[in-house]
Amino acid sequence: MKNILLLFFIVSTLGFANKKNTSSTIKEVTVYLNGAQITRTTTVSVPVGTTEFVLDNLSPNIQESSIQVSGLKQASVLSINYGINYLTKKNYTKTIDSLQTQKDVLYDKIQIEDQLISGYNEELFIIQNNRKLSSDTETVSLEKVKAFANYYRTRITEINALVYKSEKQKKEYNASILLIQKQLQELNVDDKVQTGEISLKLNSAVTEKLNLIIKYNVTNAGWFPIYDLKAEKIDAPINLQYKAHVYQATGINWDDVKLTLSTSDPTTNNLKPDVNTKFLNFISPYSNYQNQRATKSYNYKYNPMVKTISGTITSSSDGLPLPGVSVIEQGTTNGTQTDFDGNYTLRVTGESNTIEYSYVGMQSEVLPIHSSTINVSMQEDVAQLNEVVVVGYGSTRIRGNNSVKKEKDPLYIIDGVPMDAKDFKQLDQNSISNISVLKDASATSIYGSRSANGVVLVTTKRTTSNGDFIDEGITNTRFEIQKNYTITSNGDITVIEIDTYSIDATYSYFAAPVINENVFLTAKIGNWEQYNLLPAEANVYFEGSYSGTTNINPYATTDSLIVSLGVDPNVAIKRSQNKDFKKNAFIGSNKIITKNYDIELKNNKPTSIDIVVLDRIPISQNKDIKVDDIETGTSSYDEDKGIMEWKLKLSSNESKKLNFGYTLKYPKYKRINM
Repeated sequence: MKNILLLFFIVSTLGFANKKNTSSTIKEVTVYLNGAQITRTTTVSVPVGTTEFVLDNLSPNIQESSIQVSGLKQASVLSINYGINYLTKKNYTKTIDSLQTQKDVLYDKIQIEDQLISGYNEELFIIQNNRKLSSDTETVSLEKVKAFANYYRTRITEINALVYKSEKQKKEYNASILLIQKQLQELNVDDKVQTGEISLKLNSAVTEKLNLIIKYNVTNAGWFPIYDLKAEKIDAPINLQYKAHVYQATGINWDDVKLTLSTSDPTTNNLKPDVNTKFLNFISPYSNYQNQRATKSYNYKYNPMVKTISGTITSSSDGLPLPGVSVIEQGTTNGTQTDFDGNYTLRVTGESNTIEYSYVGMQSEVLPIHSSTINVSMQEDVAQLNEVVVVGYGSTRIRGNNSVKKEKDPLYIIDGVPMDAKDFKQLDQNSISNISVLKDASATSIYGSRSANGVVLVTTKRTTSNGDFIDEGITNTRFEIQKNYTITSNGDITVIEIDTYSIDATYSYFAAPVINENVFLTAKIGNWEQYNLLPAEANVYFEGSYSGTTNINPYATTDSLIVSLGVDPNVAIKRSQNKDFKKNAFIGSNKIITKNYDIELKNNKPTSIDIVVLDRIPISQNKDIKVDDIETGTSSYDEDKGIMEWKLKLSSNESKKLNFGYTLKYPKYKRINM
């Protein structure tokens, strides 16, 4: 019996001995737009057989399916398990003891003050109950009365002052105790802290030392871009500073780690959709049937620093503002509505990452909280129409398809720029970082009909002005920061400068006085794809002064990126209706209104400027509303959109007047949305 127990003890001891806790160190962190990948290293000695290693003091926000292990040599992984340890306390023992001692001392001092107050009150009671100066057998003199009165007055005043002083001292002690209790509460004295643990079970045929590399993804971390745009004068390049705001609240500090910033987002759904046959049938008009809509592609990412959002909501069909649009922080009761001009302002609570916009007859929009200015153009909800007509006309035409010449050579994209085959052949082979080939649907889905013969993606080696390496993949870009950083787990922002560019730009002024009677300075940037920009806010500085903020959207489909640099008060514009030509008349059952407008401009700057002015002629959507006698002056007029454009050059102190007009005819008992 003793031998059996001894054998059981030995086996149990060996079993426990093969489970070893091991510490690890964070060496590198790849921060995504949403989330991060942690790279840890540890050195372990693996005996022959099966051994279980436990990596403790990890983040409680690890995504278990993302855990990877390398550096195994001849060992093999039998299992990887992740769990939360609720038993480890925070290492605040000394601080807690010190605060508790301070609190006990303060309580003792309060007791002393209470005893003093009790003694003062007892003395006051005795004095107040022994104020009788005379007796039946003795008469008290006036001098004695004065002496007693003086004593009572003086002593009672002293006692009241002492009681007040003690009460005041008690309040100060109690205030100090409240501060200490708040500190103790923040330290979670009575609670357990959550930490993550990875249990790694290895099997090895030989005894060896392993330098393990463990990688895993965590939530509650990320980065978002922000730019500084600086323009000194309108004939100088723009200085663009590309910065990253990095934050993390993973529960573990990142101390002196190598950082890589990736434009990828591992939380994005990467499953390709399946398209099935659409069958039509009758449904009840009272049913809650909802037509399935396509998931929209948004390149904006959540920005936790945004606290207030403002913007304008318009209709995509006519560009008019939409009053009464519901703007709600999704999943909360925090919301507002747009005013008559389609404007709104909403202070976000931080309980949600998205904002939902909804309006009767329009498709709802859900956008990430990415900027302090979010303007939305809402589309009509055709699913709410009473009748649906489907007509086939053969194949769909793609705009611009006929202009593409069918060549035998594939499309070469070198660092994001389309090139000819001869340009590719002249490329220095030592400068190539990566070559990938796309064919068939994978090519046309990204690059359109130009890629009918395939796409050759060539990436060359590049560095930033700071010496950081840029590694560009097919779908994302990685910025390898050469300087190590420490980022604490408190959600605070750490600013990292990625790069600085000096960009050639074409400056011009822009005005649309029908919407805003201010003149805006704009900069047109060509070949902007090479800068790896993301949609974000930019702080604008012009001529050494802060001009405000603007939004940069590099995913626009235009050839050039146009950035607003703010309002220039030295260029004036005014739009007014010409009263001399304003006419209202009634002919039969119709009302006729003649409108003529003047636009006056003046350049008060010491230099000449180029300016683009836009205005509009209304377009009728109803056969009973007629727009006739259109006068567009010297503008270029787009009849389909009703937009007039003037491209002008104004010398210093030069003034110009523009004019246009039209006539409206509609039933006199009707009102129209002028």
